[in-house]
Amino acid sequence: MQKLITAIAGRLVIVVPYLWLLLFFLVPFFIVLKISFSEVAMAIPAYQPAFDLSQGLAANFEKLKKLSLDNYQWLLDDALYFKAYVSSLTIAAVSTVLTLLVGYPLAYGMARAPSTLRPTLLMLVILPFWTSFLIRVYAWIGILKPEGLLNQFLMWAHVIDTPLTILNTNTAVFIGIVYSYLPFMVLPIYASLEKMDYSLIEAAQDLGCPSFTAFWKITFPLSIPGVVAGCFLVFIPAVGEFVIPDLLGGSQTLMIGKTLWSEFFSNRDWPVSSAVAVVLLVILIVPIVLFQRAQARAQESGK
Repeated sequence: MQKLITAIAGRLVIVVPYLWLLLFFLVPFFIVLKISFSEVAMAIPAYQPAFDLSQGLAANFEKLKKLSLDNYQWLLDDALYFKAYVSSLTIAAVSTVLTLLVGYPLAYGMARAPSTLRPTLLMLVILPFWTSFLIRVYAWIGILKPEGLLNQFLMWAHVIDTPLTILNTNTAVFIGIVYSYLPFMVLPIYASLEKMDYSLIEAAQDLGCPSFTAFWKITFPLSIPGVVAGCFLVFIPAVGEFVIPDLLGGSQTLMIGKTLWSEFFSNRDWPVSSAVAVVLLVILIVPIVLFQRAQARAQESGK
């Protein structure tokens, strides 16, 4: 009986995550995919379904054979969408690198701090999540605007004579993304470094290895899983970010999140906006799957 209960519990542990993915990822994805093949309509909802399950399988099968890819063709024909995808990927990649450059030393310092201080430092990293994301982004408007706190401080310190133009530029977007997603980079790296055996560093230094070389050859390779996880956690949401580029980047910042919002709410073109979302998902998912397969092959070959 005990073995049966253990087996059922083991099955449930596996089934629950799959049910979660099915309900909150696959089902919404297929709904968006269905809308992407539809036509625009002046109705509520604002599209004419390409197929309807209530009409029976035979009727839907005939419609499926005549399925139109006009919405996806529209994305290829209009250069705006290509520029938005490229700009989003570029901004997200640069922001991820900047977040790594800021987050890695912070995570390393937390991991090497006395064990009594680590919970406090960890709480300070998580503390911004206790405040609304929107309020935190709005706060940067007051800091970065021409008459804001940053320019006032720099002019008071006689570093600059005239206010800097930071707000409504890509620089402000980089600052907003790095600030907002920094904990997502710090926490995975800290988890990798905190479990590391630092006696390896001491042994390397006893053998005459310089501190930087020991770090580069021992510490950093052991922290790569945390670095990869942190980069994914920052890069993926940054690509589709809408709030930060809209509030800090202004009208000149072109990102796919803003384009998606405009198509969905301003133009009320649900099919095209759904096609934009599907293409964005494919752009993000395919490289991740390929990378995970490469990592799995590398681990198997290492064994």
